[in-house]
Amino acid sequence: MPSILSVPGAPGQTAKAEPADVRRNNRALIFGLLFPDTELSRAQIGRRTGLSRVAVSDVVGGMLDEGLIREGGLAHNTGKGKRGTLLGVDPERLHVISIDLSQSHFIQGAITNLLGVIVERAELSLGAANAITIEDIAELAERLMARADGVIGVGVAAPGVVADGIVRRSTVLGWQDVDLRGPLEQRLGVPVSVDNDATSGMLAERCFGQGGPNLLFVWMRRGIGTAVLINDVPVMGENNAGGEIGHISIDPQGPECPCGKRGCLERLIAAPTLGERLREHPESRGRILGQAGLHLAEALAMPVGMLDISDVCVYGPPDIINTDLIAAAQRHLDETTMSSFRTRTGIRRCQLGGDIALRGETIAVLRDHLHRV
Repeated sequence: MPSILSVPGAPGQTAKAEPADVRRNNRALIFGLLFPDTELSRAQIGRRTGLSRVAVSDVVGGMLDEGLIREGGLAHNTGKGKRGTLLGVDPERLHVISIDLSQSHFIQGAITNLLGVIVERAELSLGAANAITIEDIAELAERLMARADGVIGVGVAAPGVVADGIVRRSTVLGWQDVDLRGPLEQRLGVPVSVDNDATSGMLAERCFGQGGPNLLFVWMRRGIGTAVLINDVPVMGENNAGGEIGHISIDPQGPECPCGKRGCLERLIAAPTLGERLREHPESRGRILGQAGLHLAEALAMPVGMLDISDVCVYGPPDIINTDLIAAAQRHLDETTMSSFRTRTGIRRCQLGGDIALRGETIAVLRDHLHRV
């Protein structure tokens, strides 16, 4: 069970002891027990959470009325008592609108159910300048909302540093201090969650992929970023810039980066850069991807050693994030991090496919919704 759903992600959520906050926490705890496909009776929920029968009944009743969960069959009972009714996540009544800004040339959007299954999708092509506006995002979201019932929120995955619904800096989009949440919530009339695209990918890998509660997730698309999960708690950093390895300078004499430095990882091995290099030098494919893997491992060695993480998952185009790159990265990471007092850190390729950010935003919106209401 991914307890990541029990970690508040919405703005303004702090640890309190007020009754309303306790109820929110209990709600997220119970939903996390059932997500995605576990069925438990009220009594079983009480035993697993330590909550009283009254507390379980109160929270479960509210979630049933709202459409978050539903009743199913009867629980197995070895004794002579009355068999309890099983409860599970309801995937049919409520929906999320997810928007992915990480693609080139178009914005991708989808309606998903609470289990991250895409019900319907839509795209919006960008102009020749490949620029994205808030109007573009709102237009796509409105088109999807018109086709969906029970929308609990809109989630937006954006490249760059994101804090409190604002894209503080995105070299990929050319944005600085762009408020997405405020204008979108005002126009759409539903809560809006805005997340870094690597964080969205990490949420999807944790809940729908092979990721465990301790994970270093690497996002290689138009840019490069990472998201770190420790004991199911995302590590965001003091300025919400945790995981911005794309702007670690690997070669101080290398090409100039929009961030102001030279030789940043993003300038050396981002997917568009590698794609262009491979098209120009197809005969050197193995060498180019091997060098890219080495650069990736150089950037990862310090956080892997410092955080003692044994699982690194890399997401990106399959023609680039392939055996050559992963094997080279693994060799260099082994050389720089293996020791007698820690286990080997494995690097693997993410298998979730092109909808990963859309599915991750389902989790982000659902997490925020559970702690908001």
